[in-house]
Amino acid sequence: MKWKHTIFSFTLFLLSIVLAYTAGYFTHDRLNGTTADLNILAQARSVLKNHAFYDLPPTSELEYGMIRGMLQVYNDPYTRFVEPDQHELENDSLVGSFGGIGATIDHDSEGYPILHPFPNSPASKVGILDGDRILFIDGLTISKETAMDEIVAALRGLEGDPVDLTISRPPSFDSLSFNILRESIPLPSVTWYLAPAQAQVGVIQINIIAASTKGEIQNAVANLQQKGALYFALDLRGNRGGLVDAGISIAELFLEDGDILEEQYRGQDIKTYSVSQTGPLTDLPLVILVDENTASAAEIVAGALQARERATIIGTKTFGKDSVQLVFDLEDNSSIHVTAAKWWIPGLGTSIGEHGIQPDIRVASGQNPDPVIEAAILFLTREP
Repeated sequence: MKWKHTIFSFTLFLLSIVLAYTAGYFTHDRLNGTTADLNILAQARSVLKNHAFYDLPPTSELEYGMIRGMLQVYNDPYTRFVEPDQHELENDSLVGSFGGIGATIDHDSEGYPILHPFPNSPASKVGILDGDRILFIDGLTISKETAMDEIVAALRGLEGDPVDLTISRPPSFDSLSFNILRESIPLPSVTWYLAPAQAQVGVIQINIIAASTKGEIQNAVANLQQKGALYFALDLRGNRGGLVDAGISIAELFLEDGDILEEQYRGQDIKTYSVSQTGPLTDLPLVILVDENTASAAEIVAGALQARERATIIGTKTFGKDSVQLVFDLEDNSSIHVTAAKWWIPGLGTSIGEHGIQPDIRVASGQNPDPVIEAAILFLTREP
């Protein structure tokens, strides 16, 4: 079993298994001595195997159910079990590509599976919007009880193959149907463009905090500068996190020196992460755009630059996730994500876990034109 030091986006929550019991049952004497030396799980399995009317599910399903039940009692939404297919997808989100519609899957506050389409993805091109609830995939009914792996498997497929998707859209939750051609999804962590209303402002949109993100940001800045950009907006809206070390290295790009992050595992001393060398982008005029879905490693970037007064934060309060998950790979390629540490930003003054990051300029997101981008342009190009 191996583990990785990772903060994953809060986009995938623990799915519970509930064992239902019907009325009318017979009591049985205490198990006899032949099973007295077995642990309680083995005893329970033995009862089902030897006395239940119905056949037992496959061993893997029983094991997965036991793990989920144990983690449900643990009652931490970020400590969770991930089956092999979903674990592969999480790895794909940090490196690689797959055939799909270009969207991440999450659960809304009521537990319904929802979509978050990537920019310019097959999903976004046909009109899928952030937060659309999934109802059907190729005729498969999707509910709150549908396993995440089943949803992922239904959406993924060969490049060029179509998938029929029916969603319900808040707030009215009208039903809408789409036919989407799957594409190879490269999952770049960064996209960039010149602001339509002001060509001197370059917008760098970071979709996930991945190992490649630092280099992608530097490449984006260089390309935008060649196109005439003088001011920059780092757009972290909708960014649900990624790798701890990657978040620290991104903050280092914009800082000369000082502390970025403090982290503590249970029973261990506090570890401080500081700027190792002056970053190449310390003089770049910069704002950071955030919203309620900016979380985890993305909050490390925004919080560190706000605490050092290196960047002005524009948008709405961030999600507020200040914990570290270790990812343990199990022998069948499933994994367990375990909350193992807490972190905080030196000099920020407030707990991100309790309060999120409060923007310096509060502006709600919108469309056509985007008011947050407009606020960024106004701030960056203001007269000194």
